Amino acid sequence: MSTLTIGQVARQAGVGVETIRYYEREKLLEEPARRDSGYRQYGHAVIDRLRFIKNAQGLGFTLREIKDLLHIHADEDAIRGEVKRRAEQKIVAVEAKIADLQRMRAALTNLVAACDGEGPLDGCPIIEALAGGQTPG
Repeated sequence: MSTLTIGQVARQAGVGVETIRYYEREKLLEEPARRDSGYRQYGHAVIDRLRFIKNAQGLGFTLREIKDLLHIHADEDAIRGEVKRRAEQKIVAVEAKIADLQRMRAALTNLVAACDGEGPLDGCPIIEALAGGQTPG
């Protein structure tokens, strides 16, 4: 089986070389074997692992959560319920973020509505709210 360079892996997985090095330092990827020259040698399976990481990130999982999911994925005795529980926890976190974003949008909408966008900066309701720490909403 042929091995790949870090650049080849990066291109095929759609990530940067530094991302791969970072994931190695964070133990999301195993440290690869090295040639006598010191260059890393990767097997093709690392591309699948990188795609797993990217897909999990796309769903909002943190690197710590992804590390846990990778451990579950590698555990022959793991069950679906554990993965489902973690996905359900992520849904709760996403819903909380959505609520926070909706609150921010409402506050910004109120601030924008309060400002006519005319005249000098002095007295601008947006700046006053930001400076005073009082935001409507």
